[in-house]
Amino acid sequence: MFKILVVEDSQIVRKILNKLVEDNPHFQSVLCADYAQAKAKIESDEEYLAAIVDLNLPDAPRGEIVELMLSHNVPTAVLTGNFDETLRNVLIDKGVLDYITKESRYSYMQVIKLIDRLRKNLTTKVLVVDDSTTSNSYLSAFLRKFRFQVMSAFDGVEALKILRENPDIKLVISDYMMPNMDGFELVKAVRQDRAFQDLVFIGLSANGNSMLSAKFIKSGANDFLSKPFYHEEFFCRVLQNLEAQEMLETIREAASLDSLTNTYNRRYLFEHGEALFRQAKGEVGLSVAMLDVDDFKSVNDTYGHKVGDQLLQEFASLMGDYFGDDLYGRYGGEEFSVMSTRQYHLFIEDINKFVAAVRNHEFTEHRLKLTCSIGICSEEQETLDQLVDIADARMYNAKRSGKDQVIEMD
Repeated sequence: MFKILVVEDSQIVRKILNKLVEDNPHFQSVLCADYAQAKAKIESDEEYLAAIVDLNLPDAPRGEIVELMLSHNVPTAVLTGNFDETLRNVLIDKGVLDYITKESRYSYMQVIKLIDRLRKNLTTKVLVVDDSTTSNSYLSAFLRKFRFQVMSAFDGVEALKILRENPDIKLVISDYMMPNMDGFELVKAVRQDRAFQDLVFIGLSANGNSMLSAKFIKSGANDFLSKPFYHEEFFCRVLQNLEAQEMLETIREAASLDSLTNTYNRRYLFEHGEALFRQAKGEVGLSVAMLDVDDFKSVNDTYGHKVGDQLLQEFASLMGDYFGDDLYGRYGGEEFSVMSTRQYHLFIEDINKFVAAVRNHEFTEHRLKLTCSIGICSEEQETLDQLVDIADARMYNAKRSGKDQVIEMD
């Protein structure tokens, strides 16, 4: 839970901000009505993700609150009733995140969106690529102000090395003119590597050539900015590109997950299972287990589908305790699958532990006692489908043979 310091003398505005902050499950608001209260809070041992401050307070009418927040290294967004461009430029130069007027509810939502971006940025890695030490340092400092994890490179060759060593980098901001490998060559090299297909790439250049932007984007960049650029424009471009990529990731994840159990769905299991099968073929081998909840229909008939759904959710959660390092998910109905490249004796050990855990677990608020039947195929086969079919047949054989058991061989 991240604490957000709200400093606002208007009770109405304070209530609006408190509601918007508290609506975010990651945030807790700390409310102050004046400078004195804010000073007491900020000088305590509490840590704040950010502060939202009114510029003109009864006991600090000349914006002293901004100096207080920045002196304690708290990222600060300023809310004000009147727009003053000169003052805005002064505050931006001092290091505030943004200067937003209290025009409408959208203005308040905008500042909450900004603060939530800070939270996400804490785990977002950015690589700045620029051979100019001054420019590289300036961009890095600016991004750190928004709480990004920033890494630096001074040419395209160094950038590629850092990217391969840090595959979780989400954003690259690269200059055009650089020694050894320029920005065009870098973005083309990045897009040729499937591991970097989701990477957001923004090109920069002080060159006034109007064709440069199109050339960068045609080479694979997501966006392009000409130097010098305005503070707001740079951050808006970064924000929009990251949000677009995050939206694609959300859509892709939704297409891969079973909506009820939040485990992988059948399509994902087969797509990624094929990769595991190819990787394991002739080496460690791939084991496939098919699991089925015994007598699940009677649970639905007796307690209703809502309880049945809750039972499946708890069953899937229990699977995560034993098969977290394997590929597992819901195959369909009350049937689940696990695909593992672990040594077989370790895998079967966890299978047996899981069966015992299911027996001992009390499911749902009705404290239901259950068992499960499992079929396993670990012998080498020509296709993944054959592995699954054999494991599935053994699982049904386990059910016909009395349930609550594991069958490994025919």
